Amino acid sequence: MKRAHKKKRKKWPWIIAILGLVIGGLALTVYLDVTSTLKGMYKPIDRELSDKREESIMFGKKDPFSVLVLGVDEREGDKGRSDTMIVMTVNPTLKSTKMVSIPRDTYTEIIGHGTQDKLNHAFAFGGIQMSLDSVENLLDMPIDYVAEVNMEGFQDVVDAVGGITVTNTMDFTQDSFHFPAGEIKLTGKEALSYVRMRKGDPSGDWGRQDRQRQVIQGVLQEGKSITNLLNYRSVFNAIGDNIKTNMTFDEMVDVQKKYRDAADQVEQLHFEKGTGKRMNGGVWYYLMDEVELQEVAGTLKQHLEL
Repeated sequence: MKRAHKKKRKKWPWIIAILGLVIGGLALTVYLDVTSTLKGMYKPIDRELSDKREESIMFGKKDPFSVLVLGVDEREGDKGRSDTMIVMTVNPTLKSTKMVSIPRDTYTEIIGHGTQDKLNHAFAFGGIQMSLDSVENLLDMPIDYVAEVNMEGFQDVVDAVGGITVTNTMDFTQDSFHFPAGEIKLTGKEALSYVRMRKGDPSGDWGRQDRQRQVIQGVLQEGKSITNLLNYRSVFNAIGDNIKTNMTFDEMVDVQKKYRDAADQVEQLHFEKGTGKRMNGGVWYYLMDEVELQEVAGTLKQHLEL
């Protein structure tokens, strides 16, 4: 009896060792996949430091930084246009993030093109670099990093996390999809149509911006679930295929380690006092209210401790 008991106990160290190898191998696989995906997202731009900064950002010192998120609607035959433009400032000391959506039809100077035009045309004229320079000029503040999101492919990210749940404020139909008011679950294709609806919304571009925010928050929320951690490979592949940024792998790791608390408090600012006007042969533009523009830009710069 004692011998049999001893033999049975001797099996456990081997089982534990095997489990350790399996778990260790899985952890290594996840790490390698994450590393490969994040490095694949890297897309450098032709500058090391914003003209509006005197010193480089140092994540080791927890310096506040800014990010421009460009949601690009790619079109066959051209570079596409940045129909979504969101500027975010992140301050780890204050443990807060501020964000503002810039109306895509904003009439402003397109830096590097020598024209005044809709801000979202900057991407078509000169890609990420021209968009970044034009937004910096509009807000008169440094933009440290930029993330380009392929909106057509973003549906793959939504599907990879198993769909998202949003709270719809109005009943509408877009691209043959019906979206009733209230809490609804969206697939990737539905989410893309949900954020594209604009003309039927009494709030116009502001309503569209709110739906974009809901979809982004929905993806972040679903991405935290255990199910999606187990389904990490498809999530990483979808992200890697559809998001490009000039933030390096090491910088992403530093942000994840030292800035995560800044996501606890997110304040959304708004541009809503401007006016619409038809110019240049009947083209509709959004003209910023200069006082509001200065107020919003000032709030962001103060958050950057400038």
